[in-house]
Amino acid sequence: MSVDLCPDCSKCASLCCVVFAFDKSESFAIDKAAGEVCPNLDDCGACRVFADRDRLGFRGCITYDCHGAGQVVTQEVFNGRSWRDDAALTERMGAALSVLRQIHEQLLLLDAAGNLPLDDDELRHADRLKSILAPGTQWTEQNLATFPLADTRRQVEAFLTGLRRHVSGG
Repeated sequence: MSVDLCPDCSKCASLCCVVFAFDKSESFAIDKAAGEVCPNLDDCGACRVFADRDRLGFRGCITYDCHGAGQVVTQEVFNGRSWRDDAALTERMGAALSVLRQIHEQLLLLDAAGNLPLDDDELRHADRLKSILAPGTQWTEQNLATFPLADTRRQVEAFLTGLRRHVSGG
């Protein structure tokens, strides 16, 4: 199953602007607690400072990429419902986003590995890992909460480490 790993903010509930904490630093001009709505987010879900994020000290907002997890959580896991409609969904949506974003990151790594000259066994192994990360069923809060993320991440890491010969010349 092919997974769209490109973010589509128009189909998301501005999850990254709500569920994550920001620490005042070179990446963020303010402190913001997890679950707190960013003060730059307007009532329609748009960023008031979008065009000036870099100048105003929000580089972290520029570099963040959910890899398509935000829209899947909003549209698929929560069927278009949002923390805006029900504040009780904030923590639940954040938990789902945290897991799915990591799943999408692992898929990105496997996609990048596909650009290497993999042999048939390596291709099959990559496909098996992708089928674990993208099982072809709809994501739900339950299957995200019980997804074996740490184990799957270890398997992907071991697979990628085994591909070292393709990039190190030996």
